[in-house]
Amino acid sequence: MRVLGIDPGLRNLGWGIIDADGSRLSHVANGVCVSVGHELPERLLSLFEQLTEVIEEFTPDTAAVEQTFVNKDGAGTLKLGQARGIAVLVPAQAGLSVGEYAPNTVKKTVVGVGHADKQQIAHMVRMQLPGAMPAGPDAADALAIAICHAHHIGSATAIARATKVRA
Repeated sequence: MRVLGIDPGLRNLGWGIIDADGSRLSHVANGVCVSVGHELPERLLSLFEQLTEVIEEFTPDTAAVEQTFVNKDGAGTLKLGQARGIAVLVPAQAGLSVGEYAPNTVKKTVVGVGHADKQQIAHMVRMQLPGAMPAGPDAADALAIAICHAHHIGSATAIARATKVRA
């Protein structure tokens, strides 16, 4: 199964793609979509087009996006929410199911603790995906989101099989 992880951001939208075969994970690609333009509509369109190209090139089977946290800057939170809308819309438009995970869930799944910093996340991503060289912190976070989704899908599949066997 090919998994696309997306770390939404208005300036930099990180993306990472992994292949999951049972519990074995392998790195496929990663990068950062950098918004272009001065006005918000131009920037959102830029992110939309770049993320669409990523999906067309790598044809993932499923996607996952990090949930937005609310901070003190209401206007900033709204703008981030619009970028997150692009991050959810593009894979949905391509027919992919889209998982959503809280930042602490991603950190706990990948690092083992829910309050890990960016350096710890990047380190554990490189440990779990040998040979992966994240294109920056946003790409490392996106790979972590993909890893989290792969683990959660794997667990859900195992539970469904176990329940089916008992029935």
